[in-house]
Amino acid sequence: MSKLLVSLTGLAAAGALSFGAAGTQAASTTVLPAGHSFSAKLTGKATFVAGSTTMTCTVSASVPTSGANNAIPAAPGNHNAAGPVSVPVNPPSFSGCSTSIFGVNVTITSNATNGPWTLSLQNGAPVTGGFTIPKGGVVLKTSGLASCTITASPAGPTAVNGTWTNGSPSALAIVNAPSPRPPRAASSVRPAISPRPSAPRTSSATPRTRPSRSP
Repeated sequence: MSKLLVSLTGLAAAGALSFGAAGTQAASTTVLPAGHSFSAKLTGKATFVAGSTTMTCTVSASVPTSGANNAIPAAPGNHNAAGPVSVPVNPPSFSGCSTSIFGVNVTITSNATNGPWTLSLQNGAPVTGGFTIPKGGVVLKTSGLASCTITASPAGPTAVNGTWTNGSPSALAIVNAPSPRPPRAASSVRPAISPRPSAPRTSSATPRTRPSRSP
């Protein structure tokens, strides 16, 4: 199971389900606290599988720098009455990477050349969340006894979804989400991150969930 710890200055997905005459509508979502920045950090390992090769990284993070990335929109942009709230994030870094093949090294990078990375949160039961990886947003390069380049999502953006848990820090758990492969790749590239018991924190505020109220 993939798991990212989203350590915020208090990020929470909040909202209330609404019902109409035509049936159940999309949940109202509010992300709190408005205007605050956040970091998303991997817990455990990120494992990419391409053909018979397994590539593993022990460190990955998306951290705020400047601008609107990794920042919850100010009100009212942090609220969607009938759907998810999306937040642009900086492309994550990867380090501590290795492969399952002796003598083969790997470097994994991410980019926003063809579009932004985004984090989307949708209130509901359960609360869901996910990242959108832009076209060509992850590149894996091996070197040593074998050299090749693998580009994830070569044809367009890919949504990688999971279950969101409010907490301190909040967490996004993703189970074996595949990312489309380039035509020559033997297999899809799938991030699969295993959780570990302890959770790093980079913020002091406590995420919370509360019902959103109509104006």
